[in-house]
Amino acid sequence: MLGAAAPAEGFGAFVRSGTTVETKAVAGTSDAGGGYAVPREIDAMIAATLKVASPIRAIAQVVRVGSAGYRKLVTSGATPSGWASEAGARPETATPTFNEIAPPMGELYANPAASQAMLDDAAFDVEAWLAGEIAGEFARAEGQAFVSGSGVDRPRGFLSYPAATTGDAARPFGTLQYLPSGAAADFGSDPENRLIDLVHALRGAYRQGACWVMNAQTAARIRKFKTADGAFLWMPGLSGGQPDTLLGYPVVEAGDMPDIAAGAAPIAFGNFKAGYLIAERAETQILRDPYSNKPFVHFYATRRVGGAVMNSEAIKLLKIAAA
Repeated sequence: MLGAAAPAEGFGAFVRSGTTVETKAVAGTSDAGGGYAVPREIDAMIAATLKVASPIRAIAQVVRVGSAGYRKLVTSGATPSGWASEAGARPETATPTFNEIAPPMGELYANPAASQAMLDDAAFDVEAWLAGEIAGEFARAEGQAFVSGSGVDRPRGFLSYPAATTGDAARPFGTLQYLPSGAAADFGSDPENRLIDLVHALRGAYRQGACWVMNAQTAARIRKFKTADGAFLWMPGLSGGQPDTLLGYPVVEAGDMPDIAAGAAPIAFGNFKAGYLIAERAETQILRDPYSNKPFVHFYATRRVGGAVMNSEAIKLLKIAAA
């Protein structure tokens, strides 16, 4: 019998020698919904179009929390000091300002269903496939939220924060600094100098561990930039697993970053370990429910995650604008 309990070579024997093979008569509601998988001998490895998952989780600070009420204190400003003689007075110095960070959290969920007949008869492991599909979709959705999420029932992306051209000393806490590209809808006449300025807008302490974040289309433009003497700014990784570098800093390709367009910020540079916080309660939870909607088996998956900018001085943006 050809099905979940029968070896795949049974069909091969039929093809080679004409051996009769009994097939189960399983009704699928539609071909795309499962009918393709049941009555035909198919490749057990399911091909799928790849979904772009943002790598922000890999470069940000990730903490596990026990509840949705996670808070973190961040100080802005340093503690000033002063000089005094041996017997001189020591007046009171200023104290740092405490800022509370509360990453907005939301719950991702999915509730796909498969008929029991499909689970029994499909030529591949439907449960494992659904689990992989859910995990991949959750990674894609949370990655988009880390970049541009609104903060309403989901993480707040770093591009959704206010931005200004003022430096760290004069800019309000929670406002990112951006440098203009020099043109209203594209890079200006000296894009390589703008990138150098962006690097040095970040304080030296944050540049240890900093990286570039951009999408593939922007990276394709940047790879063609040269210095005045004809040297490329972009250096490809020399061995497997080594990232490409731009001006000596690794480049992280994030598909959720915007394209080059007027008013957009297609390039970010910063230390995301210091600048962006991801708070999650647990790994993805998947509940198998064969009872609520017989004869279908539901796979209810949830993941609770939040995100917010933790230090607005640690991330800089290049904005497509004349000034």
